[in-house]
Amino acid sequence: MDPPRYALLTTDIAAQQTIIHRIYTLLRQRAEGLTIENPEKLESVAYQLHNLYGAIEELFKVIATYFENQITDAGQRHSRLLQRMSQPVPGVRPAIISEESYLLLNSLRAFRHCFRHAYGVPIDHNQLLSNLEKAYALDAKLSTDIQIFLSTLERSHE
Repeated sequence: MDPPRYALLTTDIAAQQTIIHRIYTLLRQRAEGLTIENPEKLESVAYQLHNLYGAIEELFKVIATYFENQITDAGQRHSRLLQRMSQPVPGVRPAIISEESYLLLNSLRAFRHCFRHAYGVPIDHNQLLSNLEKAYALDAKLSTDIQIFLSTLERSHE
C-alpha cells in the first residue's frame, strides 16, 4: 500500500475508533447501577451495545473498502463481514481481528440482531449482562488487534 493510501486508511480507522470510544464511554455510564428492576436502564444499555456493534461493523466496512469489495450476499452480510475480518487475505491484507475478538464480536452481533428484530420481547437481563461483559472484554482487544493489523500492514509494504 502506497504511503498516501496508508495515511488515508489510518485516518479513517482513527476517526471510526473515536466514535467507538465515545460509545464505550456512554455504555459505561449507562451501565452504572444496572439492575433487572430498571427496564429503562436495561433498554439504554442494550441500545448502546447495539450502537457499539454497529460502529465496529462500520469500521470493518471502512477497512474492507480499501482492500476488498463489499459482501454481495445481503442476507448474510453481517456475519460474512465479521468472518472476513478474522481472515487474512493472502497477498492483500492481514487479518484485522483475532479469533478471540471474533468470538466476542459474533456474540455481540447476535445480540444486536435480536435487539433489532425481537419487537415486543423484553430484554433478557442475563443475556444483556453476558454481552456487556463481552463488550468490556473486547475494548482493549479490538484496539490491540487494529494496532497489530496496521503494524503488520506497514511492515509488509516497506
